[in-house]
Amino acid sequence: MTQFSQFKVLTYNIHKGFSTGNFRFVLHQIREAIEVADVDLVFLQEIQGEHRIKKRRINDWPSLSQFEFLADKMWPHYAYGKNAIYYSGHHGNAILSKYPIVHWENINVSNSRRASRSLLHAVINVPGSKEYFHVFCIHLALRAPKRRRQLQVLSHRIESHVPPECPLIIAGDFNDWLGQAEKSISKRLGLSEVFKTMTGERAKTFPVWWPVLPVDRIYYRQLKPENCGILDSKMWRKLSDHAALHAEFSLSKK
Repeated sequence: MTQFSQFKVLTYNIHKGFSTGNFRFVLHQIREAIEVADVDLVFLQEIQGEHRIKKRRINDWPSLSQFEFLADKMWPHYAYGKNAIYYSGHHGNAILSKYPIVHWENINVSNSRRASRSLLHAVINVPGSKEYFHVFCIHLALRAPKRRRQLQVLSHRIESHVPPECPLIIAGDFNDWLGQAEKSISKRLGLSEVFKTMTGERAKTFPVWWPVLPVDRIYYRQLKPENCGILDSKMWRKLSDHAALHAEFSLSKK
């Protein structure tokens, strides 16, 4: 297996595979776009695990689950955690990885079945790293009090399950345009946000056609950021209502 030197990640809220306003089913185009991005690890939010009605009505709905369809041949390892469960199916978060996922767990952080939230925690064996990588894919609540409680659960999970020396990445849709998550993630846990580190400000990702809200983030610890960018070209703007973010890291912390 190739030894690790650079590690590329992408986070994307895919809006269940539909364009803005749910006008078009664009999951096939989303797969093409993230394959072109050619990253090692993909963090996906609002990914449809199952929807029996849409599967019957939409001609090009994949026979596989959306996360298996997107993983295809590029990301042989994946994990999926349900966020919302309803009569016709469920949707949630997914992690796609080029490297083996040795363990994963979905932690429920909501007491509501229909509008539930969860933290998808995966442990990845990356060649060249002496330690396992710990990664979290998250999609937090819209309301600030619920987000604060969810961040408390996330902080406790990291403190109890992630050794301080292990590389750690948290990525996803924080729904936190005021930057309140910094208190828990940066100050309490010692993580940095890659765009704030490299550009001085968080990336604005929503809505993709006129991005004004910095809701999507990539936090890291025990890694060195090498570059980052917003995927908001004309091609990407035809897909989800969020812009995708990508970042590249190396193992060196210096």
